[in-house]
Amino acid sequence: MSYTEFTPDWISELKENEIFVFGSNLAGAHGGGAAWLAFKRFGAVWGQGVGLQGQSYAIPTMQGGVETIKPYVDDFLNFAVQHPEYKFLVTRIGCGIAGFRPKEIAPLFAAALEMENVLLPEDFVVHNNSVG
Repeated sequence: MSYTEFTPDWISELKENEIFVFGSNLAGAHGGGAAWLAFKRFGAVWGQGVGLQGQSYAIPTMQGGVETIKPYVDDFLNFAVQHPEYKFLVTRIGCGIAGFRPKEIAPLFAAALEMENVLLPEDFVVHNNSVG
């Protein structure tokens, strides 16, 4: 599959079937960055740090190293497979307040390159295509 559509750099509104995928903390304190946007605009629930909330999906990124993020990304990818009716717009999770670099997080989303309903940021795709 040729990856030609990316998550926009800035998302201010969503279509009815679109889900904003953002990095969160386990406490669900959506106080900054994409998490704040998800809380203010897309239905993220204060106190819920994981999963679908309104038109958003939280992936915790603040609890340790990349290895602690992987199970949550895997859960998200499984959720996306089970919900082809949605288009998931993955933001640069973990690359803001959490302090990771795209090349560290991108490999967690490698399987999404084959998924028609998951869009990734362009730098996640670039880093996945340069691996190996």
